[in-house]
Amino acid sequence: MQWDLIIRNAKVFDGYGSPGRVGDVAVKAGKIAAFGGRLPTGESASVHDAEGQWLTPGLLDIHTHEDLEAELDPGLPEVVRHGTTSVVVGNCSIGLAFGNQRQSSMDTAQDPIVDCFARVENIPKTVLSKAADKATWSTPADYLKHIDDLPLSANMAPFLPHSMLRIEVMGLQDSVSRQPTTAELDRMAGILDEALQEGYLGLSTDGLPLHFLANEPNLSKRIPTQYAEFGEYKKLTDVVRKYDRVWQMTPATDDGALTARLFMLSSGRLYDKPLKVTALAAIDSVNNRSNLSRGLLFSNLLNSRALQGKFRLQCLSAPFRVYSEGAVSPLAEADPLLRRLIETELEDVERRREILSDPEFIEAFRIMWSRGKSGFNMGHLRRKLRLEKEFLTRDLNDMRIYRSSVDVWPGQTMAWIYRRYQAWCLNSEMIDDAAEAEAFSALGKDIRDDGEFFLGLLRHFDTDLHWCYVAANQDPDVIKRLLLHPKLLPGFNDSGAHVTNMAFFDGNLRALKIGLKESEACFTHMLSRLTSEPAEFFGLSNVGSLRVGSRADMLLLNPEQLVSYDGEASVRYQYRDVFDCHQLVNRSDGVVGGVFVGGQQVWDGTAFCGEHGKRALGGALRVGA
Repeated sequence: MQWDLIIRNAKVFDGYGSPGRVGDVAVKAGKIAAFGGRLPTGESASVHDAEGQWLTPGLLDIHTHEDLEAELDPGLPEVVRHGTTSVVVGNCSIGLAFGNQRQSSMDTAQDPIVDCFARVENIPKTVLSKAADKATWSTPADYLKHIDDLPLSANMAPFLPHSMLRIEVMGLQDSVSRQPTTAELDRMAGILDEALQEGYLGLSTDGLPLHFLANEPNLSKRIPTQYAEFGEYKKLTDVVRKYDRVWQMTPATDDGALTARLFMLSSGRLYDKPLKVTALAAIDSVNNRSNLSRGLLFSNLLNSRALQGKFRLQCLSAPFRVYSEGAVSPLAEADPLLRRLIETELEDVERRREILSDPEFIEAFRIMWSRGKSGFNMGHLRRKLRLEKEFLTRDLNDMRIYRSSVDVWPGQTMAWIYRRYQAWCLNSEMIDDAAEAEAFSALGKDIRDDGEFFLGLLRHFDTDLHWCYVAANQDPDVIKRLLLHPKLLPGFNDSGAHVTNMAFFDGNLRALKIGLKESEACFTHMLSRLTSEPAEFFGLSNVGSLRVGSRADMLLLNPEQLVSYDGEASVRYQYRDVFDCHQLVNRSDGVVGGVFVGGQQVWDGTAFCGEHGKRALGGALRVGA
């Protein structure tokens, strides 16, 4: 037998939980062809010696927004270099299934990709416009064909996005202004039915009260899916249930009753047949510790014999660290005052400074900032017990500078800077850094509290104030417990979204490290949770494992490097020419010794190689194909 590729001497893990075994793997025509102790080379086979390395299936990232990046950089380099070879797209109710959906008339103009993605996923409008320009198809079926034609270096499996479905049937303005007619709802269900027949994963919706449209006249409107009523969700999920597909949803954290009712749609006991549901949730919240117990309670209840659900929360494998540029932070959307700043155009610094200088705004912000921090009241009790509903921290001790024109600030908390400011107010000569002295002088000496100090920093630095904080997943033991929970799915990496706010491209590697630090057996189990288990849950039969006949999407790991890998120190802020803007990325070079997609090597541990980004190595993953 003549092979195209033989990988020799690797410790091979099949992705099903079996122990690793040293041996050879042969590839033919992009698929796994054979396993053995010493396979014959043949005349033209390429031989890759992987002694000392571990060979695994390529990893799945179950929650990404790489559908936008794929239009601009189909090699998906920030995904592939971390060993991820298949990504799920079309999440959070937004995506490209219907093309750009642009419409214009004398009275209105709609640009749904820009409108829906800009604030939800914190992607610059210029980048979104470039992606929308390339989205020339108009049907979900044609989108799958388009994916197949791209020179992808990873596979993409799309959901049908509910917000875009609403826009397609109702138009953007009506989709956020009224409920669909019976005929419109029937049409939505019919389009969804056809998409599932084409192989789409299922339907994605979103309920997170942080997600707003980005253009006039709808700056105060949430994205279309959030205007759906229960009957609409029920009708559409009935279609998903019929085909045994997946409903990806994000809980409506401001409406617990609706969320509970929607969660119950998973129940096979109540609805004759279980509905596969996967829900995003930063359940180990720093501000609200009850989210963890409630999330696990719901998961256990819905998956119980009594309710017979197929419900899976998604959990992140790392501290949920959010990076912010001034007021531009995905979690700041929850606060109406900070939302006023976010609603301005990114270039309109003058307008934001005008808002930040308004005495009424300042006073309202101080009241919000101090709520629950003192006194004998329920707000103070909730804060003490970590039962607050706020997404954004209001503690300068939790807010850390990571980039600044003031050299002494990076790595320090804002509380540390506030103390220096207070000392400067008493003795201005104690500050010997010119940039710091300039900043404090701009603030003046009339700042009354730490909340007003924070506003002063925003006013002076605007988006040049780069700071971060951890909103969830502070406890490593809790992270491990969640990742190994049989009714949860590791994921929620949001790769390709929040380009300057989050960097979890390495989320799968961090999960593998957690497993390996425990034991090789735990690593093997964690690997299955990132490969065969999600592949089975989403109905993707040709990825997620190393077996004869499966796609030759493979990852070579250096186990010693993985153990010592510091994911928190891997974040980089770099300029990407293809986006014409900066982006947060991760660098795990040395951990991943090689990545193969369709049997072709695309990453060698230090650089991209071979056919990466040049021809279609990956493609559209279809359920049932």
